[in-house]
Parts: sequence; structure tokens; C-alpha cells
Amino acid sequence: MATTDAEGREDWGGTRLTLDLWHPNCWAIEATGRTDGGVLAHAIYNSPRTDADAPDSVNGLFTAFADTTDEVEALLDAIRDSDRAGNLLELQERFGRARDAPGNVVREFFLEYDPADMVCPTLLEHGFVHSAPVRIEDGREEWQVCFVGERTDIRESLDAVQAASGAEVTVESMSSTGHAGRTPREQRLDTLTPTQRAVYEHAREVGYYEWPREASTRELADDMDVSKTTLLEHLRKAESKLLDP
Repeated sequence: MATTDAEGREDWGGTRLTLDLWHPNCWAIEATGRTDGGVLAHAIYNSPRTDADAPDSVNGLFTAFADTTDEVEALLDAIRDSDRAGNLLELQERFGRARDAPGNVVREFFLEYDPADMVCPTLLEHGFVHSAPVRIEDGREEWQVCFVGERTDIRESLDAVQAASGAEVTVESMSSTGHAGRTPREQRLDTLTPTQRAVYEHAREVGYYEWPREASTRELADDMDVSKTTLLEHLRKAESKLLDP
């Protein structure tokens, strides 16, 4: 049973892990492996069926994200072209999650697909409860999960997940804090694109935020091999996301 801590995060009393995961027959893995964009998976809904002979399907709520509009369009086209994807419905009005997505351009959509292609039930069956939207980029999925069993059973349970689903799973991080949710700072850092995060982290490392400053924007731009205008654009967007309460 989950409880809630003082910061509003759920505490499952288990081990918190970040999993890097690939599994077969996934439209999101296929599409992000061929394009520069990424996908956040938020929620899954059962599709009502009036025809008893109609194949089973589910509808998922997702956010597509990328640095440019063209990249998002290319990603959505790749999803539509996938044999694993059904009807894709873009949302004109946001559900309130787009602000938490990485990327400069975000588009929310519903997608119909076969529940047999999902790895989530297999993870849940073996004790891995996901605690944040799944992030899919470069043909890989990042899962934030809490393992509700004994820590010594994690390896055996991961082996069972891989055997049952044909997945490849790597543990990126593990902690026994018991918190299934991420801190506000971690959540804000996750909203940065890889380029924005690289620029921001480098600026911190070289003392750009120290007083007096130990590095100028020109020096940062030279270090990152970009123009000063491009450097400032990435840095300001990163700062805006990180400072947004």
C-alpha cells in the first residue's frame, strides 16, 4: 500500500529504479529510432467496442516533442506510417501536460494500438510499478519505477520480464529511498532537451552563474561550438523551464 510523504510523493516502501528498455513490436520505439523527436506516454484508456468481433485495442494519451516543428511533424508521420499504430488524433486543446514535456515544440495526441504490444503489464506483473510518464527517445524507453518486492529479487524479476516480453532492460540507477516520485528539481531537469541540458550543465561547470562570472556567453558559445545567438537561445529556454514554478 502506498503512503504519501511531506512533499506529496508516493512512498511504496520499495526500491526506486530508472530502467533503459527496448522491446519488440513498439510503434514509439520504431518511430523515435528513425526521427529526432521523442514521445512521453501519459495514460492508457480502454476503447469501447460495439462489435464483439472487433480486435481489442487501447487508446493512449501521448506528447510528441522535438526541437523544431519539422522534427515533430516527421515524428508524427513516422507514427502514422507504423503498422503497429492505429488511428492518431491530435488534440487541439492541451491536457495540461505539455508544459512538462522536453523540447521546444510539443504536440499532444491520442493513439489507438494493440494492447498486446505493451510491456507495462509485464513489468507490473513482476513487481515494477511505473511512477512517471515513460520517455521514449532514440528507439529506447526510460521507465521510472518502484520495485515493491525485496531488493534481492530485482535481478530475477528483470530476467523474468525479459523472458516474457523479449525486452532488453538495463538498470540505469537504483536507490532505496522508497520514493517512487521524482523531486521537483529532477522533474524540471527532465523538461530540458538534451542540447538545453548540455548547455546549462556546462554553464554551471565553468562558473557562468558564479558572482562575478567566471565565463562569458562568448566563451560558452566557443566551448559548445555554436554561435552566441544559438547559445543564448538554448540557455534562456533552459532557464525559463527550470525557473517556472
